[in-house]
Amino acid sequence: MLPIPRCNPATLAGSCRFGAVAGFVLALLFSLNLAFAQAPDARGGDRAERWVPGQVLVKPKPGLSDERLERILARHDGRTVGRIPQIDVRIIQVPEHAVERVAAALARNPNIKFAEPDYLREPAYVEPNDPRFGNAWHLGRIRSPEAWSVSQGDGVIVAILDTGIHASHPDFQNKLVKGWNSASQNDDITDVHGHGTQVAGTVGAATDNATGVAAVGWDARIMPIRVTDRSDGAASSSNMARGLTWAADNGAHIANMSYQSWRDSVVVSAAQYMRDRGGVVFGAAGNGGTDTGAKPNPYVVVVSATNSSDSRTSWSNYGEYVDLAAPGASIQTTSGSSSYTSASGTSFSSPVTAAVAALVKAANPALTPDQVEQILYSTAVDLGAAGWDPYFGWGRVDAAAAVAAAWTADVDTEAPAVGFASPKDGATVGGDVHISVEAKDNVGVTRVVVFANGRELGSESVAPYEFVWDTTLEADGKADLLAEAYDAAGNVGRIAIRVTIEQPTVPEPDPALDDSSPAPAPAPVDDDEPPVVAFISPSDGEVVSGNVRIEAAASDNVGVVAMALFVDGNQLCTSTSDSIRCSWHTRRVADGKYVISAEATDAAGNVGVDSIVVQIGGSSGDGGGGPPPGRGNNR
Repeated sequence: MLPIPRCNPATLAGSCRFGAVAGFVLALLFSLNLAFAQAPDARGGDRAERWVPGQVLVKPKPGLSDERLERILARHDGRTVGRIPQIDVRIIQVPEHAVERVAAALARNPNIKFAEPDYLREPAYVEPNDPRFGNAWHLGRIRSPEAWSVSQGDGVIVAILDTGIHASHPDFQNKLVKGWNSASQNDDITDVHGHGTQVAGTVGAATDNATGVAAVGWDARIMPIRVTDRSDGAASSSNMARGLTWAADNGAHIANMSYQSWRDSVVVSAAQYMRDRGGVVFGAAGNGGTDTGAKPNPYVVVVSATNSSDSRTSWSNYGEYVDLAAPGASIQTTSGSSSYTSASGTSFSSPVTAAVAALVKAANPALTPDQVEQILYSTAVDLGAAGWDPYFGWGRVDAAAAVAAAWTADVDTEAPAVGFASPKDGATVGGDVHISVEAKDNVGVTRVVVFANGRELGSESVAPYEFVWDTTLEADGKADLLAEAYDAAGNVGRIAIRVTIEQPTVPEPDPALDDSSPAPAPAPVDDDEPPVVAFISPSDGEVVSGNVRIEAAASDNVGVVAMALFVDGNQLCTSTSDSIRCSWHTRRVADGKYVISAEATDAAGNVGVDSIVVQIGGSSGDGGGGPPPGRGNNR
C-alpha cells in the first residue's frame, strides 16, 4: 500500500484535503471496529495492494439493464452477489486468481463507469521507527499515530519556557529555531537543570529518525526560551513574562510553561499578549495532589495529569483552574546531551497537550486561539463527572479527534465592527481629547489601534478602548482619526472620521481679581431625582458566550458620579463617569439565565438601576452536547 500523502495545509488543493480527511475518517472507523493490520510504511516504501479474495466492485453506466450487465459479467466468469443501491455499485464474485484481470477488462467496457478490486485498506496509522516508540504508552493513548496520518505539526513553532535545552542532543537536530534567555537576556539557552530538555523532547523530539524517542509534535519546531539561571530550575514571574512576550514577538504559535506561573498577574498579562497575537499558552496544574484554590486563567490552558489507566495521578493538582487532562506518568523523553529517560509530572501532561495543539494548528493554520481551545475541549475524552470537572477539566486530550475536528472547522473571515463613540465625525476639538472606540467581533477583538493624522496614538487590547490625544501637538484645522480593530484571525475592521482642531482661547487675567481668593462654593442643589440607566450591550434575552462585553450608560439632571455592573448580584466592575464597559469571562459559568444589573449614582446619592437577563448555553437552557459556550469559548 502506498504511504498516505502528507499534504501541506497552507497550500492544500481540494482533492488533497478531501483525500486526507477521507482516509482519516476510515482510520477512525478501523480503530474503533477492527484490529490493526501492519501499519503503512511512513518512509515511503511501496506495498502490494490487497483486496477481498475473488471480489470486484462494478458501477454500470445509467441505463444499462441488469440482464445486459449479467451477460457482460458472465463472459468473465463473474456474477453479482451483492449491491450498494444508494450508489448503484454491484459486488461481483469472480475467480480469485482473476481479480486484477477481470477488473481491468470491465473498466475498459464502454458500458461500465468503473470496475476495481474490493480493496482492503489499512488504517491511516503512522508508526515511526524510533526505537523507544513502543515504550511510549501515552502516544497510543491519545491516538497520536492516527493524528499523524493527517497532521505532523509542520510549520508550527512551539516555545518551551523552561530551564533551557541541550541543543546538541541527537533528537533535537534540525528541530530548533532561534531561542532566548529571558533571565540573562542573551542567547544562552543551555539547560541549567535538565527539566527543559525533558519537556522539549515531549513536545518535539525528532520523530521517525531511527533514534531515541518519538514525540507528539513530530515535525513541530522547538523555540527554547530559558527563563532561569538557577541550578534548581526555579523561575521568576518576570522572566516567565519576558519569555512569553519574546516568544510572541518572534513567531511562536504555541507556548508551554511547565510551571504554575499561570497564577501570577504578570504572566496572565504576558499570556494575553501572546493570545492577542494568535498564540495559545499551556501550563502545568502542579504536582501537590491538592486543590490550590487558584482561579482559572482565561489566557492559559491548564493541564492535569493522567496515567496509563486514564485515572488522575495521585500527585496531580486539581481545581476549578483545570481545563484539560493528559498523560503525565512515565513519559518517554529526551534527557541530558544524548540520553533518554522516563519522566512524570504535570510538567509533561502540559507539553503533551501543547503538542496536540500544534497538530491542530498545522491541520488548519487559520484557526484562532479560541477555536484551537474549543477543539481541544470538545474532542477530549470525558473522564470523571460528565462535562467539565475539577480533576480532568473537559477530559483527557485526544489527538486524533482534535485533528479531525480542525480539518472541518470553519475559518473566521469576518472583520470586527468598529466605530468612534467619541469624538464624533465633524466635531470641533481642542486640548486633551479623550477618544473612545467601540469594537465588536463574531469571535473576539484582540486589539484596537488609533491613528491621528497617520501617527499611531496607541494600542489597547482590553475593552474599554480609550485613548488620549494631545491636540496641542497638532496644527489647527482639519485632522483625520483612524481606528483599526483586529481579531485573532488577522481580520481588520477600520473606521475613519475627520474633526476640526481649534484650541480654546485663554482670557487675559483681570488685575482687579484676587486670584488667591477661594472660588465661591456652588449653591446647593435640592436633588431627589435618580439617574436614568440604559444598557447598550448585550440585549435583554440575548444568548451570550465567551468573553462577553457589557456596556451601559446613564444620564442625570445634575450629573452621574459613579456606575457599577453586577452579575447575579456580584459586582463585576465600576466607573466614575456616566458610562461603563467591562468584560465578563464566562469560562467557568454554568448554563442558564443570568441577571446583569447596572447602577448609576449621582452627587446627591440617588441611585438609578436597570437590569437585563441573558442566557448561556442555548436559547432556552436545554444545554446540548459538547462544552457549554460559557466554558468552551472562553475569551
